[in-house]
Amino acid sequence: MPNVIFRYEDGTATKVAVTAGENLLEVARKANVAIDAPCSGNGSCGKCRVKFISGELDSVQTRHITDEDYAEGWRLSCCSKVTGDVEVLVPDIASAYKSRMKVADLSSPEEVAIFDRAKQDVADAGITFENDFSVVELQMTAPSLEDTMPDNERLSWAIEAATGIESVKLTYHVLKKLPDALRDNEFHVNVVLKKLHHSVLVYDVVPVTEERICGAAIDIGTTTVSAVILDLRDGKILAKASAGNGQIRYGADVINRIIESRKTGGEAKLQKAIIDETLNPMLHNMCRAAGIQGSQIYHLCVASNTTMNHLLLGVNADPLRMEPYIPDFFETEDVSAYDLRLDVHPNAKVIIAPNIGSYVGGDITAGTLVSMIWNKPEFNLFIDLGTNGEIVFGNSDFMMSCACSAGPAFEGGDISCGMRATDGAIEACSIDAKTMEPTFSVIGKEGQKPVGLCGSGIIDVIAELFRCGIISPKGKFVREGDRVRHDHYGIGSYVLAFKEDAAGHKDVEINEVDIDNFIRAKGAIFSAICTMLRSLDFDVSMIENVYVAGGIGSGINMRNAVTIGMFPDVEIDKFHYIGNSSLTGAYNMTLSTEAEQKVHDLAHNITYMELSTDPSYMDEFVAACFIPHTNTALFPSVKQEEI
Repeated sequence: MPNVIFRYEDGTATKVAVTAGENLLEVARKANVAIDAPCSGNGSCGKCRVKFISGELDSVQTRHITDEDYAEGWRLSCCSKVTGDVEVLVPDIASAYKSRMKVADLSSPEEVAIFDRAKQDVADAGITFENDFSVVELQMTAPSLEDTMPDNERLSWAIEAATGIESVKLTYHVLKKLPDALRDNEFHVNVVLKKLHHSVLVYDVVPVTEERICGAAIDIGTTTVSAVILDLRDGKILAKASAGNGQIRYGADVINRIIESRKTGGEAKLQKAIIDETLNPMLHNMCRAAGIQGSQIYHLCVASNTTMNHLLLGVNADPLRMEPYIPDFFETEDVSAYDLRLDVHPNAKVIIAPNIGSYVGGDITAGTLVSMIWNKPEFNLFIDLGTNGEIVFGNSDFMMSCACSAGPAFEGGDISCGMRATDGAIEACSIDAKTMEPTFSVIGKEGQKPVGLCGSGIIDVIAELFRCGIISPKGKFVREGDRVRHDHYGIGSYVLAFKEDAAGHKDVEINEVDIDNFIRAKGAIFSAICTMLRSLDFDVSMIENVYVAGGIGSGINMRNAVTIGMFPDVEIDKFHYIGNSSLTGAYNMTLSTEAEQKVHDLAHNITYMELSTDPSYMDEFVAACFIPHTNTALFPSVKQEEI
């Protein structure tokens, strides 16, 4: 059997025995070697590059690998078969998505301020931050020959005396540990209780020195995962974490994930990627940072899109991608941490924020809570930008939602130099209209050289190219200069950083094909907004505020987003970035029983619009595939500079 050695830039390596003829990307997946593959290995994205060092590897040279690259040893792992012993280099950027992505997760004072303000807004709306968990200290008399009451009854009587509640229920977990817990602590213990309708459920029996009762709020995005651990009594955040979703290597978008899940063993593989490779390591790290045990987490809330919910629970998600687009569930009951193999208290209930449609899930219902549009009389727009674009429009009287498949462009997919928001990504850019010279900022440590463009950087570059008259409304290059060039097919491109000034092995540039792909992505967002408004006989002039959420939202220059025609042309001061609204909403649901119920009420009252069945959506989409739009009257503030 051939051996494959995956060597990393830090000098370490992974060695695995394989069967001759196996696909190199599949070998990497089986060996848990992180190689980013947004297209799930169908050869279309060109992101799964590795460098051939030695041995035998049968590789097809695709359009993503130039003759120069091929001569240097660069190969696409998805287009390579192992024919003998082989050694390849996995570049650092290939695995950066796993732990170094820039996300909206409370990693900065600005994000914390947004989080705190959202919590206060919910409280000001009359929702109390109380839940059903409590800790009660008990001192019981030890049993004797004269007092032979069994342990469970002794505990139940003591709880009744302390709380006044007659009906006390013990979980199997408590029953199993009770004899040792009582005797090791001389019958002086703390009990963790959850109040039910007319009874209490005993979650745990612990030493009196152990007072913390904790919850966890988790946002599972298609690309990134963020989470916090909080004290259930006062809401204090004890730890936070973020990481790439381990399922990324099976595809950047939900459709590729669903297709992968239908392969033999696929559902288990994707569930393992999110639970064992992503959530449990994050929980371990947060517990260590908070100084608690995983068993002290008694309550969890997960907010994620409909597909992620299905894949988390190991449920068949295939009906979601086929008409009539029916999910297995909108709401769930009685899902426990034990069911999902989460490393927290086994009886911890896992709340899944409710879905409202095949492509509008719990991340949007949780986000709608903290957007506060449900509590305002004026008409407001809530947009969650990520791998998918989800939109909610309405006020305190009604709300409507829809989702559009913006594709992977916002995460750098379908863009030749595109990448996720990790080290080396250009996240903001401006261009001098006369000299056409760029000025940009790069994610990473000071001095980090650029590798590619992430979503916010792509928005800036295209907006600046249009503003400076370097590209036409169709996205074609109409000016010449040192940074504008054309290949042998006549396709124009703009060079942001030449090879010698970049961290990668090639120039960082954006070409007309990239621009066209991004125009379609931004067109999907704007046409979704227009289609939904038109269905209500509304127009953009009726929008009072636009609330933008999501990881990409934090870096977006709102003016540039309007310039390219992604957002409606309303006054810039009407745009508000509200952070990771999914995580903030999940936090509120974890801490507050009323907030949890409110999110369920919102889900029941939001009307879901399926854009794929609306005949006018495609017309709107085609019209939006210009910069800023075919109907320039919709964007009166957008003008090109006269050069």
